[in-house]
Amino acid sequence: MVTQRQRQAAKRNIRKAIGAAKSRKSIAHMPAKTRTALGKQAAAVARRRRTGASEPKTRAELYEEARRRDIPGRSKMGRAQLLRALRHR
Repeated sequence: MVTQRQRQAAKRNIRKAIGAAKSRKSIAHMPAKTRTALGKQAAAVARRRRTGASEPKTRAELYEEARRRDIPGRSKMGRAQLLRALRHR
């Protein structure tokens, strides 16, 4: 026999699953310009990674380097700002 608490948990899980399925389609519902820009950005990151440069290229890699060097304000910086800050120190 299923308790009321179990039934409520199942309904909650179903709602979460439906929400997750809808959110997975979020890119498909974006404007074409945004999708194109996202694709170009991803391709640029892949291109930078393929070159195999010794310097970290992605924002995550630059952020980790900034964290190791203890650069203040790094969490609010974008990729270009992190790169500039790392070059100056």
